[in-house]
Amino acid sequence: MAGYVNKVILIGRLGRDPETRTLQNGSKTTSFSIATSETWNDKASGERKEKTQWHRIVIWNDRIGEIADKYLKKGSMVYIEGQLESRKFTDKDGAEREITEVVIQRFKGELTLMDSRQSGGEGMGDQGGGYAPRERAAAPARAPAARSGAPSWDAPRGGDMDDDIPF
Repeated sequence: MAGYVNKVILIGRLGRDPETRTLQNGSKTTSFSIATSETWNDKASGERKEKTQWHRIVIWNDRIGEIADKYLKKGSMVYIEGQLESRKFTDKDGAEREITEVVIQRFKGELTLMDSRQSGGEGMGDQGGGYAPRERAAAPARAPAARSGAPSWDAPRGGDMDDDIPF
């Protein structure tokens, strides 16, 4: 039956530098872990609480893997789109284990670097995938807009808008 969806979207920070391995067939895989956090105020104590989750990311797309290996480092903030996959393996001690990972496949998924160049993404050059917010210059003082009949997106439409907010 079609219509099932397996899609994961995460924004988090890397816990360590990415690790790239070359497999026997010549393909490459890049992996790393990212942390996501949730904060809230405890109702009983009023204390601020935080819960951090760690997510293992595996990239099977060679080009995305190259970019991750070249530009990501511990602490980098990334946006990830992938899918959940579970697999079984045998660890060093011979114990059977199961792990769930967020996987970026060869033709599915996305990796976006979210650090600005000033905060850790230095050296990203003009490669795609980087996010560097534009610095906003202070708006020059404006004369009152002439009434041309067309609405001005910069000027308020009159009245106090606080009364119109339902909450």
